[in-house]
Amino acid sequence: MSGSALDLLSGDAQTFISKVWASQVHLHRANPDDLADLLSLDDVDTLLTSSAIRTPSVRVAKDGAVLPESAYTRGATLAGKPLTGLVDARKALALFEGGATVVFQGLHRYWPPLTRLVAELELEIGHPCQANAYLTPPGAQGFAVHSDSHDVFVFQTAGSKQWEVHAPDGVDDVLLEPGLSMYLPTGTPHAARAQDTVSLHVTIGINQLTWRGLVERSLADVVSRVAEAHLPAGYLDDPAGLADELGHRLESLAAQIRSVDTTAAVEAEVRRFLTTRSPRLSGGLHDVLAAGAIDDDTVLRRRPGSPCVLLARGDRIDVLLGDRSIDVPGWLRPALDDLRERRELAPRDLAEHLDPQSRLVLCRRLVREGMLEVVS
Repeated sequence: MSGSALDLLSGDAQTFISKVWASQVHLHRANPDDLADLLSLDDVDTLLTSSAIRTPSVRVAKDGAVLPESAYTRGATLAGKPLTGLVDARKALALFEGGATVVFQGLHRYWPPLTRLVAELELEIGHPCQANAYLTPPGAQGFAVHSDSHDVFVFQTAGSKQWEVHAPDGVDDVLLEPGLSMYLPTGTPHAARAQDTVSLHVTIGINQLTWRGLVERSLADVVSRVAEAHLPAGYLDDPAGLADELGHRLESLAAQIRSVDTTAAVEAEVRRFLTTRSPRLSGGLHDVLAAGAIDDDTVLRRRPGSPCVLLARGDRIDVLLGDRSIDVPGWLRPALDDLRERRELAPRDLAEHLDPQSRLVLCRRLVREGMLEVVS
């Protein structure tokens, strides 16, 4: 995938952002191959028939209703222990042939091309994202008109689907074909029907972080200090007295709120987000095996979708890696800043900042931590 994830899905980022602020539907046409490479019909065939995929990674819907898992799953054993929720490919294919839509859920957790797309998109927009896909037989519709509680990017990778989109100014009909992506703001009612051929489309859901959530997390410590003492007996007969006391407590609370360190609160928010993402370590086995042999000329590369955000902590630095953080000495800051600006580098490129042994130790550790990968 070339370019940024946001550019691939939305085109010009500034135009897209203006649409988001106005809560408008947005369409963008990209190279069909770039989108089809993320998930093809052959890919979902493999997932459905040859991968031992289990629920809840798959669900099946028909005529607006989600079918019971028993209609398309089976049990098995592994090393003498029971496995449940295994998708029975024969049952699932029969349901599909009969008009049912097969939904692949949480693809960002197990399908590498979408894992990378979601990882990069999360870093670009700062919101958690998820990926689902919908395989619909010709002429069928899996779900009736509905709306989602989060923003959604939709893009077609095979076939075509007619979308009924209920915009504020009326109902729009949008024919999605490979290469065309659509952004739907939160709460936009919509439904879609496959056309003359099988349809496969992917949705990228954006689970927005909100101002309310940030304010609540920033004030959690202040609110926790409010006394748990009981309201005074007799307040029902003296509500004015209770109101006065509430006023005093709110004035005290307001003073504490005004003293909140907003810089520290935002750093805490950044730390929370960039230490709770899923690990994304594709190729990590090869990197761990190669780490010990890294020398000054080994070419290394920032792993796609891997953050490297530095937060000062006294004479130490926390390096936020997405799913965790590592603690390093503060004197490494110039080398880390240099490294952050490069897509590829060799350890000797850090010679301005570190001696040979130190830069090898740093680069080997960052490979083992998953931030850097060895270029084969």
